[in-house]
Amino acid sequence: MIRRFFLALLCGWAWHGAAASPMAFIDTQIAAHPDATGTYVLDSGEEALRARAWLADHARHSVEVQYFIWSSDNIGILATEALLRAAERDVKVRVIVDDLLIDAPDKSLLALDKHPNVEIRIYNPKHRVGTPFYKRALNVVTDFRGVNQRMHDKTFIVDGRVAITGGRNMADEYFDYDRDYTFRDRDALVVGEAAKAMRANFEAFWSSKLAVPVESRFDGLGLTKKNVKVGDAEVQQVYRELHAYARKPENFAPEVRAAIDATPAAFERLAREMAWGRVEFIHDTPGKNGRRWSLGGGGKSTAALAQLVADARESIVIQSPYLVMSDNAKALFKAAVERGVRVSILTNSLASTDNLQAFSGYRKQRKSLLKMGLDIREYKPDPANRALLMSRVNPPAVPPVFALHAKSMVVDGQIAYIGTFNFDPRSENLNTEVGVIVHHAGLAQQLQTLMEADMRPENSWSAADAPDQYVPLTKRGQVLLWQLLPLKPLL
Repeated sequence: MIRRFFLALLCGWAWHGAAASPMAFIDTQIAAHPDATGTYVLDSGEEALRARAWLADHARHSVEVQYFIWSSDNIGILATEALLRAAERDVKVRVIVDDLLIDAPDKSLLALDKHPNVEIRIYNPKHRVGTPFYKRALNVVTDFRGVNQRMHDKTFIVDGRVAITGGRNMADEYFDYDRDYTFRDRDALVVGEAAKAMRANFEAFWSSKLAVPVESRFDGLGLTKKNVKVGDAEVQQVYRELHAYARKPENFAPEVRAAIDATPAAFERLAREMAWGRVEFIHDTPGKNGRRWSLGGGGKSTAALAQLVADARESIVIQSPYLVMSDNAKALFKAAVERGVRVSILTNSLASTDNLQAFSGYRKQRKSLLKMGLDIREYKPDPANRALLMSRVNPPAVPPVFALHAKSMVVDGQIAYIGTFNFDPRSENLNTEVGVIVHHAGLAQQLQTLMEADMRPENSWSAADAPDQYVPLTKRGQVLLWQLLPLKPLL
């Protein structure tokens, strides 16, 4: 289904919709499905990139984005430039980025924020943006839970009517553009009611005291925040450099740009294939929960997903890059197995993981999870379907190492979840998370087919077959050292 849609894009199928423009066509679809949400699975990096780029280029009033990671690599720069172009045609752009892993020069952040149509806020700035080194160390000592409480949300909302959420951050490796290491990831594009709910959640974070205007993090005396300023000439220079970067063919391939421009050609087909029905947008509140000193507490997203597991009667299929079960999660899945529910989980192998600390937590409990009756498979770094998933124009001659980053679940073949939640204590108790629960059997079965394809023997190993054997002893030794540390609540 997904492949056919993007084949239509490349073939330039004619758009015969009655609406005057593609965004107006979206409006007609929303009007035709009152109080419902249309959902479409973005399963490859290429289509996820095109969808975001096209929506940014055709926003009419507003773009709101919320991300955990925003890098200054190729994808990060092009995404920034696309938002700047939207602002230059009088679209209001608001951005919330978590502080921990933002990778952008201070002056660039300030320059973008100085555009009259751009506002940037930093979530929980205790590590990087505007924070002197000594203050970072002090924050760890005086507010350990606070520095570990991150905004893991990933949302992209256009005009309050169309939105994308899922596993992808703004960096090369999430869109198949890293030549050495890339993620097998997944997003959901939603139209209608769920997009409204997503925007309401954005507003809650925007007005939270944890989301701090970027300009307030600078121009200090170097005691509690950095003394950084940017003049008008520097602001314009940043804008010129961004536009110049995006115009270079080696940075933004003409084939990709042409495919983005062709996107409206398949909108009627997209409308036919979109799953319309009830969709719940689940999310946490800023700060996750009321705990201030301990590392527990749960959250609204945790409770919603736990309820799905508790209600399962036949099967649960999960993809999660990190699998570290809390005692509550163990009890939940143990009860599911005991009532006859088949539980299948795909997570990363030691050969594919990007997080040795998280893998150490999984490795400590792997035997007990298998003994519980869970069918666990571990993703290979060179899955047989890698070429199919690497859909982008001009892929590298030597394929990159693949790792799982998709966070998805299907319950009883009827209900689908796509979002940001990893099955680990950090997502359960510390990080804010989001996602969509789609009550549509057709989409759930489509998603389950995609997930089960990744679980085939040519793409993953059975966890019962000791897949650690495929990595060097040195890497196994590193994980063993991490296993000795009491890290579980932070994983």
